[in-house]
Amino acid sequence: MKLQDLQAVALDVAEARSLNDVLNRIVLGLDDCCDHVLSRIWLAMPGDVCGTCNFKTECPTGVPCLHLRASAGTSQVDPDVSWTEIDGHFKRFPFGVRKVGVIAETGVAQKLCALTDAEAWIVNPVWAKAEGLNCFAGQPLVFRGEVLGVLAVFSRAAIDDDHFGWLRTLADQAAVAIANARAFEEIESLTKQLELERDYYREEAEEALAFSGMVGESPVLKQIARQIELVAPTDASVLIHGESGTGKELIATAIHESSARKNNAMVRVNCAAIPHELFESEFFGHARGSFTGAQRERAGRFQVANGGTLFLDEVGEIPLELQGKLLRVLQEGQFSRIGEDTIRHTDVRVVAATNKDLKAEAEAGNFREDLYYRLNVFPLVAPPLRERAEDIPLLAAHFLRQTTSRSNSRGIVLRKRDVSALMAYGWPGNVRELQNVIERAVILSTADRLHIDLEPSEQQSRTSVATASDGSRLLTDAEVRLQERANLIRALDAADWKVSGKGGAADLLGIRPSTMASRMKAMKVKRPR
Repeated sequence: MKLQDLQAVALDVAEARSLNDVLNRIVLGLDDCCDHVLSRIWLAMPGDVCGTCNFKTECPTGVPCLHLRASAGTSQVDPDVSWTEIDGHFKRFPFGVRKVGVIAETGVAQKLCALTDAEAWIVNPVWAKAEGLNCFAGQPLVFRGEVLGVLAVFSRAAIDDDHFGWLRTLADQAAVAIANARAFEEIESLTKQLELERDYYREEAEEALAFSGMVGESPVLKQIARQIELVAPTDASVLIHGESGTGKELIATAIHESSARKNNAMVRVNCAAIPHELFESEFFGHARGSFTGAQRERAGRFQVANGGTLFLDEVGEIPLELQGKLLRVLQEGQFSRIGEDTIRHTDVRVVAATNKDLKAEAEAGNFREDLYYRLNVFPLVAPPLRERAEDIPLLAAHFLRQTTSRSNSRGIVLRKRDVSALMAYGWPGNVRELQNVIERAVILSTADRLHIDLEPSEQQSRTSVATASDGSRLLTDAEVRLQERANLIRALDAADWKVSGKGGAADLLGIRPSTMASRMKAMKVKRPR
């Protein structure tokens, strides 16, 4: 090897950006300029084939592993044979095992020459003699004190001190190139991730506008708006209770957008969608190599949401064993990534949502009581659609405008009979189901007429409620409303017009006092003087 050869390889490597390109240019450059049998690069990565590794009997427990990532060489016995494969017998070396593993473990270069007593450092002496192997040189690839891997050459020519020194220089430059390539790939990956997140949040924002659970003029919705206005400027934790499809995430977004944190991120986590074994990494992040598959460090959601809001949807699904660490972050603003001892700090406002009775879950031992009280500083209830039926016409008209605008379907209108059908339905899926029904109705529409298609089982359930006691005749919508109003007044009379509390009209009907008050106002029911 000559200095100019080294410079040519180094310049070629400097132009590469991807990690694979960097590694291949190094070994191919060495193969072109020198009389080498083989040039190879192994990189330090977590063990992945431990059960079938050729060195599993020599591998100490829990050590890092070298992965063969690039190889180049040509046989002098058969010039048509080249050694570019990276899946052979030596595709893995545990740190400390054989000469390559020892170089990685110690960070000390090795040079071995002459075939005398070759068995001490050559696995296949017959192959080595046939190929004219004379020397081996291995250099650790060190960047900022960390061994990234090993560069090794098996040479036919003698490797003198100058040659060995130039290999050291190349190894140093290679380590920098590898670190830079990884950084470039990380940046490219993060850029793509940011683009995906940008597109995701753009779609999410459009969807949030389309699924606008805040559309309506019912008293219960106005009460929610007042509560948001009160709690948003504070940093208090908020726990939103409500059935699926009632707009809990939209309420959380409204809280964030009305707070002093609105210019920072609102990070959403669907706790029901995270595998239990990944919760800790998802929330707090991990260091590179901290477990199998952790090939790069990762920032957790608490770090990403620093300065902003963290929305924990379906918070009741968080594993019990992780809830203590979550509580610590909420109380102290401190956490550690998996695989590191560094204490990190975060300033996050938590808004959580659940469709479970978390208080009952805490009493049953399925949810930490102290965490429940820490989350439940300011409780909010997202009302089901059936408890604000007066908003259905407004919501249906809103979704119709959104859907026809997206599908370029003009001239479709809601008729009175459509609204009556929607008002008579039970809406087990709440606002989200209403949106889906309207979108389906537009798809099935003929000319300017909507085709409202409601689930038969739910419709039958509603029909049974709207059937006369003798079972012979269906009541009109007006008759049903009159019956509901009469039933409401009978409950008030039975409770001596006490609305809330034990024995009150709301208690007798099995509904919340706020719902009772909303219905009294909607039905214009007032206590007789």
